[in-house]
Amino acid sequence: MPETSEDETPAVADRRQLVLSVAQPLRLRTRVAGLFLFVPLLARLRFDELVREAGYAGSRMIPADAALLSLLTLKLLDKERRSHIDDFNFEEALGLFAGLNILPKKSFATDYSYRAGPDQQRRLLAGWVKRLAPLLLPEANAFSLDFHPIPYRGDEALLENHYIPCRGTAHPSVQSFFAQEHESRVFCYANANLTRDGQPAEVLRFVEFWHELTGHDPEWLYFDSKLTTYAELSRLNQRGVHFVTIRRRGASLVRKLLARPSGDWTGAVIDIPKRRQKRVRYLEQPVRLPDYEGPVRQIAVTGLGREEPTLFLTNHFEARPRDLITNYARRNRIEDGLGTNVNFFHLDCLSSEVRLNVDLDVTVTVIAHGCYRWLARHLKGFDKAKPKQLYRKFVETGGVIEVAANQTLLVTFDRRSHNPILREAALDRDGSTIPWLGGYRVQFHYK
Repeated sequence: MPETSEDETPAVADRRQLVLSVAQPLRLRTRVAGLFLFVPLLARLRFDELVREAGYAGSRMIPADAALLSLLTLKLLDKERRSHIDDFNFEEALGLFAGLNILPKKSFATDYSYRAGPDQQRRLLAGWVKRLAPLLLPEANAFSLDFHPIPYRGDEALLENHYIPCRGTAHPSVQSFFAQEHESRVFCYANANLTRDGQPAEVLRFVEFWHELTGHDPEWLYFDSKLTTYAELSRLNQRGVHFVTIRRRGASLVRKLLARPSGDWTGAVIDIPKRRQKRVRYLEQPVRLPDYEGPVRQIAVTGLGREEPTLFLTNHFEARPRDLITNYARRNRIEDGLGTNVNFFHLDCLSSEVRLNVDLDVTVTVIAHGCYRWLARHLKGFDKAKPKQLYRKFVETGGVIEVAANQTLLVTFDRRSHNPILREAALDRDGSTIPWLGGYRVQFHYK
């Protein structure tokens, strides 16, 4: 790749300027050749087709698939803000990943989100999850749900105030909602186009989203007490969706429970590895809730590390309390996943008072997270690795991309200690063609 000076103006992004031909040799040096490790997945799922079916805007210079791939590139490469991408505008290899001669400038990346709507995000997520499910979550039936406020850092905003845990106070922010599959830890749904009045109904909106996708409702949902109302819990019960949530502890309710004889409580062992409090005691009983039709099962548990009992609510009356407690504890994974979205995918760095702007960023974050979960699944010994680890060990690897015979893009990685793991994974064995690169295939070579 030719050297460029600071005063040189980068080329204008234009797919028509991208020429792949053995007759015109292309040899591009890049510091992040590992970005092309995601190409086999995106090609197999026909990402370009998903974008077109979602109805995103595009042009002859920057088609819709190239626009979304450009935004996805920034997420996959740990880039904090769209305004910080000037150092990428000279890397032709990154443009090639998106099917362009060069990546679009920051003005395009910033403005494009204002051309997208919530229906497009929903269709893109639906198509992405439907095609990704057979690879990562073929038997998905349990999901963890949670809200995440994305703070606005401007001087004035017409946004609603939401509690920001890291600040310990309420602050103008865009409220976002996420759903994560329990076993695979893959995010399956997100929505940042929310107002406070519409938040309680978001649980049912996810249920309807999943039903449209698979033809059936989720079997289990796990969430905390502030996610929805008792009326919405009643609607979930009427649909036959099992849930486990936490009931808010009133002082009188806690006094009544603590006044119960010790013989009413049952002991159990929660054998979760590395858990400090493994011996618990529980008391279960049916209770009535305001706006909830019929009884609901309440399980009061002590020994979970809190002074007062934790009150679990569920509409499943046959499941063992020990299993319910253990499965609910897995809900911590969504908090860990949201932490990854903030720390690596920089979810909180998009400071905007326009919810639709944030909504597209949230959607791209879900897709990027899924890409890294797919990569982790294929690398032996790294199944539980976080994106930051995968990025440092595999993606942030220098290399050369060149056009080879038989319509092949040959990606040669620099010598590195983790290359044998990539060689064993053989991510390019699928041989899927890359539609946005004229039907070329990607092939990996390791020194």
